[in-house]
Amino acid sequence: MEQRPTEPDRDLVQAIYLGASSLADSPARRAYLQSACGDNPALLSQVEAMLAAQAEAERFFARGEQALKQLAVQHAIPEAVETPAPMVEEDLGIVSGTFKLLQKIGEGGCGVVYMAEQEKPIRRRVALKVIKLGMDTKSVIARFEAERQALALMDHPNIARVFEAGTTRLGRPYFVMELVKGIRITDYCDQNQLDTRERLELFLQVCHAIQHAHQKGIVHRDIKPSNILVTLHDAVPVPKVIDFGIAKAIEGRLTDQTVFTAYEHFIGTPAYMSPEQAVISGLDVDTRSDIYSLGVLLYELLTGRTPFETQELMKAGLEAWRRTLQDTEPQRPSAVMTALPGKDRVMLAGRHHTEVPQLISLLKGDMDWIVMKALEKDRQRRYETANGLAMDVWRYLHNEPVVARPPSRIYRFRKLARRNWGVFAASGAIALALIIGLGISTVMFFKARESERRQAELRRLAEQAQASEKVLRREAEIRAEISEAVVLVGHGDFEMADHLLEDVSRLPVKPSLDAVSAFRSVGEYWALRGDWRRAGKYFWALIEIDQFDDWGVVTLDYQSCGVVLAESGDVAAYEKFRKLAAAGFANTTNVDAASRVLKTCLFQPVSQDTLEELKPLGDAVEKWLLGSDRKPLNQWLVIPIVLWEFRCHRVAALDYCRPQLYSKSATPSCQTAIRAIAAMIYLQRGETNAARVQFALARDELKSGFQPELLRGSAAAGMWYDWVAGRVLLREASVKLGMPLETQSAQ
Repeated sequence: MEQRPTEPDRDLVQAIYLGASSLADSPARRAYLQSACGDNPALLSQVEAMLAAQAEAERFFARGEQALKQLAVQHAIPEAVETPAPMVEEDLGIVSGTFKLLQKIGEGGCGVVYMAEQEKPIRRRVALKVIKLGMDTKSVIARFEAERQALALMDHPNIARVFEAGTTRLGRPYFVMELVKGIRITDYCDQNQLDTRERLELFLQVCHAIQHAHQKGIVHRDIKPSNILVTLHDAVPVPKVIDFGIAKAIEGRLTDQTVFTAYEHFIGTPAYMSPEQAVISGLDVDTRSDIYSLGVLLYELLTGRTPFETQELMKAGLEAWRRTLQDTEPQRPSAVMTALPGKDRVMLAGRHHTEVPQLISLLKGDMDWIVMKALEKDRQRRYETANGLAMDVWRYLHNEPVVARPPSRIYRFRKLARRNWGVFAASGAIALALIIGLGISTVMFFKARESERRQAELRRLAEQAQASEKVLRREAEIRAEISEAVVLVGHGDFEMADHLLEDVSRLPVKPSLDAVSAFRSVGEYWALRGDWRRAGKYFWALIEIDQFDDWGVVTLDYQSCGVVLAESGDVAAYEKFRKLAAAGFANTTNVDAASRVLKTCLFQPVSQDTLEELKPLGDAVEKWLLGSDRKPLNQWLVIPIVLWEFRCHRVAALDYCRPQLYSKSATPSCQTAIRAIAAMIYLQRGETNAARVQFALARDELKSGFQPELLRGSAAAGMWYDWVAGRVLLREASVKLGMPLETQSAQ
């Protein structure tokens, strides 16, 4: 009996058809089909039949449209030619009565986007995306569902918001999102002749949006100008990232369905696709693929073209395309600008609202390094995060040394001169004046007295210039050392970074964000090794430079600094820290900030004067408790409340503390601290046996939980500073109860 040939998989046929239908050029389409179908004639036949049917349908509707126009003209029907036909989708039950479709505004491989008017519960215009007719295969529906779930996870001003989602009466999924009235970011920049700085400022906002998506576990995988629209908010341009239709979850699945990507079929746009997206391998695509696409976008914003043109890639065939993305290094942006014909260079410079030499100068050097680092073939050599790329662009705009290139001495000096060009110009003028003065004094020797006076004055000015230059040079060296320390921290070389940052008193008056990152990382490094005095030096520096961060990060640094000083045994330093913290947060209206700082200032016994200084923070937390019905209390809010009540010798301390003593949901580090405080409360009340029981339980938890491998902490066990805080309080209880503190040292 003759065996019937196996029918090609429907999803595979649909995937190859979608890829081929997006290629209008016949040679490129043929090359794609030959590569995708290989030696499977049945698969090739089905795809060609679908493409032929599509072409015939397009010709049929084109002839029908032309006939309708002729009929309208013959019968003199007013405006008949311009009146759009009713949308067939409404009759097929695409949407419910809540939305009224106004016009089609976009169409992709498997989805159609309409402008719609929502009538209830509020009246507004929205964008409604729905699966195209005939495209509801399992893989397409799964991909569409992934887009809906991805957008619903995100809340960022530069990402289009999702309002509603559901399925139509025909069972096809749809979702309703913010209607973005804008144009492609590249078109907006060119039409408005934005200069290089303005383009980079828009690009920074795009990087922050992609970073937000990555933090939510979403990889976009199709970053390109048509998916980044620029709209105006009160005449201010705001980029919006749209179309997460092919986004991928970094962790876990976005939907219960599996998003199927056919073998030999790729998701994305060739010119913006990272090398790892184009290769069939066991490695998963992660956030660094979006970093590459951001690099392509930056390349196009600067040069007006992509590193590799889409049409050229598709004409070359699939294998040649892969080899190009994997092996061929693109030209640097400045090299592209230099190689352009004269007319094209002038046109590109005009779009940047500048002249050709100035544009080449702006691109050459730092910007070349930044773009090429984002476009690295090896993803381990790219920027690790979108924020890392954004920070380097920010440094470029503010004449700071960029991480993308090793900072040589000449490079650092050039940055110093560019930031302080006025002082350098003045120094040069003074030196020139000194030379002229010496020449005149030699020639006009008969005016010796006048010449001597002038020389003395010039010497004074020269000395002032030298002193100023010395200060500027030293500040430049300090900033350079901090930048080098940031790079060393990134490579895990904390001790070498500590050597560069050893004298924290040399910190510049206006430290950069690099200083914050480096000091925090090195301080934590020494804390995790039990060198509390050395760690305290860095956290003290953070207290001085934390003005760059919001209260959440600031109070965490205060918490780390307080517990490090308390553990180090430096009583004078801890008292100085308490006064600074109490004064700095006395007027805060944020209860979380108040509770963190209050807890940090109560790790050691306090005098009555100190309690008076901390009273505004204690009153703020108590007022919040009395005016809220939030029960039960959050475990981390219990510690500052109980400590405050205990230090004030109030009976309410045990009432707040008791519910948490045997809580199964409390983290071990939190429960250790609460039991230590409870032991001192029971002893204060004269209940010695109860105090000893709680002390023993806290000591056992500290011994079993505070292990070297847990020093960095986790959501389940608690962070290192939480364990150290528990040990500080337990040590105080040990002295009061006369019981030994026998537990493993953090060192």
